[in-house]
Amino acid sequence: MICHLSDGFRLYMGEKKADALGGIYPSKVVRWVALWAPLRWPKGFQTMKELDQQGGGGTSPVDFERDLRELRSLLERFTKQPRDFTWGAHPHFGTMNEKEWMRLAYLHADHHLRQFGS
Repeated sequence: MICHLSDGFRLYMGEKKADALGGIYPSKVVRWVALWAPLRWPKGFQTMKELDQQGGGGTSPVDFERDLRELRSLLERFTKQPRDFTWGAHPHFGTMNEKEWMRLAYLHADHHLRQFGS
């Protein structure tokens, strides 16, 4: 989960690329539901192959403490002002503003941290 979250931050900051996904719903509708609907993200949702540590293109765990330091470093960089990166387009949601990127990062981390609690 730590490496998966790190890969998420790499994606958000444009350091990791993922294939854009097509679909029947416009990305703005899906984005709004995912970011702002008062619902918890469902368990078992298929992740992007580029962020999949179990057989996809995700970063493999190496050492727990090292992986945790890397996640902390990426989180600090993601939230630091001024930014040393520019927002790109999300493969599912398209172009997003800073508030949406921050909300996505929070919800993604919250979703996975809840796997270890309620």
